[in-house]
Amino acid sequence: MHDESEPGSEPELSHGVGPWPGGKAEWPDDPHLDPELLAGGDRRNVVDRYRYWRMDAIVADLDERRHPFHVAIENWQHDLNIGSIVRSANAFLAAEVHIIGRRRWNKRGAMVTDRYQHVRHHEDVAAFAAWADAASLPIIAIDNVEGSRPLPDADLPQACVLLFGQEGPGLSPEALAAASGTVEIAQYGSTRSINAAAAAAVVMYEWCRRWA
Repeated sequence: MHDESEPGSEPELSHGVGPWPGGKAEWPDDPHLDPELLAGGDRRNVVDRYRYWRMDAIVADLDERRHPFHVAIENWQHDLNIGSIVRSANAFLAAEVHIIGRRRWNKRGAMVTDRYQHVRHHEDVAAFAAWADAASLPIIAIDNVEGSRPLPDADLPQACVLLFGQEGPGLSPEALAAASGTVEIAQYGSTRSINAAAAAAVVMYEWCRRWA
């Protein structure tokens, strides 16, 4: 499911819940629950619904509800945005995240959400495009290049892959060529582009607004 190349522990957060009140005698009889969390408290970065749940139980529950859109990111420069994009993909319940290029990616921004999010690696754009074709998923590139359609008017199929590029250079020519459509986000200031992680969150939210 998630790439173990950069393991990390669940961050300790100031919010959450303490041990289950009343001690072990009062623990609920629920197979979703983790005895260690019931005994020691749960301060993970999870919604209240999943307090005290085992990690595998959370993933299984998410798998029953995941949306049919996927997210893909080119990874040629070890971009710091990738972790944040994975975190947003988890928040918007993407089916899967695809890392194209370098297998190792910076997980700091993911805040361990990659443990709950399916992540798949593809060696290059050609391998990714072959996977998408076999899965009958159109690739929608997100980049402000000539010919891109504004997001409000663009076609975002219910089942698709949203493809994002690196901070700065954007998508590679190979990635743009593999896409069936290209979408841009309208901007109103002086900068040429917005942060890659921010762009991904905007487009995922728009997909959810239309389909979720």
